[in-house]
Amino acid sequence: MSMWWSLGWLCIVAAVTGGVSGGSVTYDDRSLIINGRRQLLFSGSIHYPRSTPDMWPSLIAKAKQGGLDVIDTYVFWNLHEPEPGKYDFSGRRDIVSFIKQIQAQGLYVCLRIGPFIESEWSYGGLPFWLHDVPNIVFRSDNEPFKFYMESFTTKIVNMLKSENLFASQDGPIIISQIENEYQNVEKAFHEKGPPYVIWAAKMANDLGTGVPWVMCKQDDAPDPMINTCNGMRCGETFVGPNSPNKPALWTENWTHFYDVYGNITKIRSAEDIAYNVVLFVLKKKGSFINYYMYHGGTNFGRSASSFIITAYYDQAPLDEYGLIRQPKWGHLKELHAAIKLCSETLLYGAPSNFSLGALQEAYVYHGDSGACAAFLVNADGKNAFVEFQNSTYDLPPKSISILPDCKTVVFNTAKVNTQVNTRSRQPTMKFDSVEKWEEYKEVIPTFDDTSIRSDVLLEQMNTTKDVSDYLWYTASLQQSEGSKSVLSLNSLGHVLRAFVNGVLVGSEHGSKSNPGFTLETNISLNNGVNHISLLSAMVGLPDSGAFLERRAAGLQAVTIRENNKLHNLAKYSWGYEIGLLGERLQIYTEKGSSNVQWRSHEPSSQPLTWYKTNFDSPVGTDPVAINLVSMGKGEAWINGQSIGRYWISFHTPDGSPSQIWYHIPRSFLKPTDNLLVLFEEESGNPLGVSIGTVSITKVCGHVSDSNPPPMISWTKQTLSQNKEKMHYGRRPKVQLSCPPKRSISKILFASFGSPSGNCEGYAVGSCHSSNSTDVVEKACVGKRRCTIPQSYQKFGGDPCPGIRKDLLIEAQCE
Repeated sequence: MSMWWSLGWLCIVAAVTGGVSGGSVTYDDRSLIINGRRQLLFSGSIHYPRSTPDMWPSLIAKAKQGGLDVIDTYVFWNLHEPEPGKYDFSGRRDIVSFIKQIQAQGLYVCLRIGPFIESEWSYGGLPFWLHDVPNIVFRSDNEPFKFYMESFTTKIVNMLKSENLFASQDGPIIISQIENEYQNVEKAFHEKGPPYVIWAAKMANDLGTGVPWVMCKQDDAPDPMINTCNGMRCGETFVGPNSPNKPALWTENWTHFYDVYGNITKIRSAEDIAYNVVLFVLKKKGSFINYYMYHGGTNFGRSASSFIITAYYDQAPLDEYGLIRQPKWGHLKELHAAIKLCSETLLYGAPSNFSLGALQEAYVYHGDSGACAAFLVNADGKNAFVEFQNSTYDLPPKSISILPDCKTVVFNTAKVNTQVNTRSRQPTMKFDSVEKWEEYKEVIPTFDDTSIRSDVLLEQMNTTKDVSDYLWYTASLQQSEGSKSVLSLNSLGHVLRAFVNGVLVGSEHGSKSNPGFTLETNISLNNGVNHISLLSAMVGLPDSGAFLERRAAGLQAVTIRENNKLHNLAKYSWGYEIGLLGERLQIYTEKGSSNVQWRSHEPSSQPLTWYKTNFDSPVGTDPVAINLVSMGKGEAWINGQSIGRYWISFHTPDGSPSQIWYHIPRSFLKPTDNLLVLFEEESGNPLGVSIGTVSITKVCGHVSDSNPPPMISWTKQTLSQNKEKMHYGRRPKVQLSCPPKRSISKILFASFGSPSGNCEGYAVGSCHSSNSTDVVEKACVGKRRCTIPQSYQKFGGDPCPGIRKDLLIEAQCE
């Protein structure tokens, strides 16, 4: 066994088993030090309230299988302390259980307490009751805020201490975070900013956790706090540790871009993520990389912040449902294994780097006993051939090759060996008949129906206290004769629906980048009393920026122009109703649904309507989702539990909804007679709603002569003494794998030669081995997994000598 492999393999074993028992955690300029040994750690964010407890074991197991050492999570203050001094750690809020499950699977924990977290979470995780604390200024050198922040932080730390969950107690928590990206807003607080940073650091450190603390995106984090980087390219953008004895840590490597209503999803490729991970390790001496998110999950209920869709980071390595997203998950798994082969040399060896070309360079690490690891970087946007140690290496555009023995390329960030998965949703139940639905029309209140009165237009958040997205503004207007008029409304957001005498006369909404808007519409006023009822709706509280407590939403101005006469209704007396009647009566629950008189559904859909039906749970264990493509905007509940807001009618620039499928966790369901309730603000049609299951139905692999063999072949090479098997194991391969309980039922495409395209679209090229399909079918059909080497012998010879060969296979899983 070669020395470089021996050291690398020992480090892999240490990483897998080390998370079980915790121990001493310190740091130096190179890395975190756990039980006296430097560690190169890969971490992934999984937020416990964005999934369900029954999902946690599988998510953690898949993260570990993907090569992670650490699970990272925020702590969600507004979930845990909904009222001052009253705490909730039940169900999805059970952070202790979550951490213990991570520990049970042998992984570490990075605990980001905040307690301001942003995270596209309502109010950045702060409980709204803080807003009403006299003289409070959030996140500043302000005594009321510091009092409550310290109280909550202490509560969390002491609770976790009592469960022996910090590494200093042999628990899994090896690092914690206080505050969150404060440098982004610090200047806005002027002289109240820097003292707050110093106070927060001291407060956290004085809690005596026995593990290091970090401050992310805080270049001047006070000692002993470690300043860390967030972003997509920390190998280029990070200013570096602010002290020579601190390591370079990356607390958020964004695997995707969070989605907002009305925006087109932006995809970040596995290749780009991998390239920037290695760049951080090399250029910044990075030793801790956390993927944000590794599993995004679901923004259940009203937890999403302003204009954020319900599915969160669905493009992460584990998708919203917890399914493995390929090739992202697999490519990163191979990256982790490749770097871990070099970790001992990286952490303890002597580094050097030198140029290989205008935009190419080599990073070389020499360890004891002759160990050597090299990284060949091509920062150019085109291929480059470089000479390194008397050998020539072909580097794809914008890529890095990893050579654990300074000779053999085991991984290149731009060469994807991993299969591509196709995720499908199969409808199992349609609600397409009128008889399946009942409906209830939400009451439109008038001024006389309201109990809150004011002579000014009230700000929405301060009025609702976040108990509902909705606030009714009502007024009465006396007319001596009927008239045609123009109603003008100015709102700070997010959505407004205007009713005159119970009839919808207009709707308007803002956007993430511009939440405010103006609604102007023609109206007819009757002789006598006219009822103006304006429903203002928020789509989540803001989550970022300075002075959150000063943010405003809701109506700002109301005028009616009649025969060149302008009525300023802002000076009228207004009546207010917080929330909807259906919300207050909880008609989305089994018990509450009996509080109102439901009637048979009428096909002519109306705004502000509640719909309910019952259904049986789909058979099997696949994730379940509901397709709301025919609806407009509202919220959905299953057996009384909200699965989140929906907004189908807010289209992206290409004319499609931001999200139509909404996750229904299996734990929300009963075997039979599940209650589905929808509140529809607009005029959606429930007859187009369906429920289905989610699964991986197709897998595709594509490799060429230039692909490195799969990382697993290094293990086989090292453990096997059979020279022939070692040679065979070092070939590029297509590895196909269906999900559990599925097998390959059909080969949809197979070509060894020069197929055109890739897994997103392909065709047989000018060179094609005629027995490609037969060979692959024999190797794969009926099996859950199969491996096909890119080999002349496997396909009966070279179909066209002298040209590069590719192997592209797509298979169906059933």
